[in-house]
Amino acid sequence: MDIQKIMKQVQQMQSQMQKSQAELTKRTFESSVAGGKISIIANGQGDITAIKIAPEIVDPNDVEMLQDLILSAVQQVQKQIKDTQATEMGKLTGGMGLPQGLGL
Repeated sequence: MDIQKIMKQVQQMQSQMQKSQAELTKRTFESSVAGGKISIIANGQGDITAIKIAPEIVDPNDVEMLQDLILSAVQQVQKQIKDTQATEMGKLTGGMGLPQGLGL
């Protein structure tokens, strides 16, 4: 096992990961529920940047439903972001030939 080769691979992977993470922060993710009547928009860091609610979905007699729909949309967009991050990081760490435990 050539430790210098492994360290070089780790450094390359770290550089690629930083670049990939920077690119992800520039991306926009969106999820919608209730047939598109509620939309949540977030950036790649997971920060919610916008919430859109169609007026016809707002029922003052059923605020709980609206809250549940918003929560569901937020959870969906967060899952999209996590899944995308995992996929992108998997592309970087897969096939690097690193020993077990160094796949970061």
